[in-house]
Amino acid sequence: MSSDPPPLMPRAPRRHTLSVCMICKNEADRIEPALASVQDWADEIIVFDAGSTDGTLEIVRRYTDRVWQTDWPGYGPQRQRSLEAARGDYVFTLDADERVTPALRDQITAELASASVPCAVYRMPWGPIIFGKRLRRGGRYASPQARLFRREGAEFPQVQVHETLRFPPGPVGHFSGRLDHDSYRNYRHMVDKHSHYAWLLAQEKYARGKRTTVVTPVLRFVWEFFVQYLVRGLVLDGGRGFLLAVVLSQYAYHKYAALWTLQVSGAAPDARFAPELRKPSRP
Repeated sequence: MSSDPPPLMPRAPRRHTLSVCMICKNEADRIEPALASVQDWADEIIVFDAGSTDGTLEIVRRYTDRVWQTDWPGYGPQRQRSLEAARGDYVFTLDADERVTPALRDQITAELASASVPCAVYRMPWGPIIFGKRLRRGGRYASPQARLFRREGAEFPQVQVHETLRFPPGPVGHFSGRLDHDSYRNYRHMVDKHSHYAWLLAQEKYARGKRTTVVTPVLRFVWEFFVQYLVRGLVLDGGRGFLLAVVLSQYAYHKYAALWTLQVSGAAPDARFAPELRKPSRP
C-alpha cells in the first residue's frame, strides 16, 4: 500500500469527499453487509484491524486496499488512528454490525452535494435489530448517533470503551434515514459483550477516583430497568424488549459491582484508564 495515496475525488453529485472509517477484529461472519452498504458510495473505505484470525481481512480487501493491521490500544485510540488516516472532507464511522440504509445514503449524498455543507456533525437514528427483528423503540439503542462529521477539528478521546466523538466546531444537523444495527450474534454474545464493557467502564471509573457502595449495583439495576422498559419504551417491543431491558439492567449492575470489588480489594488502578492519559493523541 502506498504511503502517499492520490487525492480523493468526490463521487458525483457530491462536492465534498467522504471517508468511511471502520475498526474491527474477527468479524468475518457479519462484516460484509456493512462494507457492501457503503461500496461504490464512499470515496474511500478505511479499515483498522486488530489481529483478526477468522478471514475478516480477506473479506475487507475485496472492498478496499486502505487496510491497517495493528495492536489493540482501546476503542478511542483505534478510532483516532482510523480518523488520522482519513483524507475525506467528511468522515462516517461504521461498525461491522451496522448497515447504512439506502434512505440514509441518499440523504447524506444530497447534503454533501451542496457547495457549502451547513453542519459540522450529523446525527441519525439507530435501528436496533435484536435476534432477527427490528425493535420499535430500542431503549438506549434508539439514541441518535453522531456518525457523520467534518474531519477537520474532530477527534476521539483516549478511552478504552464508549469513545464519544469530540465534535469539530459548528452546528449539528439531523437525518431521518436509519443506520441499522444488528449487534448480537446470539444470547451468549449479548451477555459477554455487556460484561466486557461493564468491566472496562468499572476500571475507568476506579482510575478516575469514583467509588460506590455495595447496595448501589442493586439500585442501579432497578433504576435502569425502569428507565429502559418504561421510560424508553422497550415495553412496546414484546419479549425482545423485556429481555433487552433486563440485560441492560444487568450491565448497570455489573459495572457498579465491579467498581465495588476493585475498591474493596485495594487494587492498583490500571494505567490505561488513568485520567492523565485520557488526552487525545496528536498526529
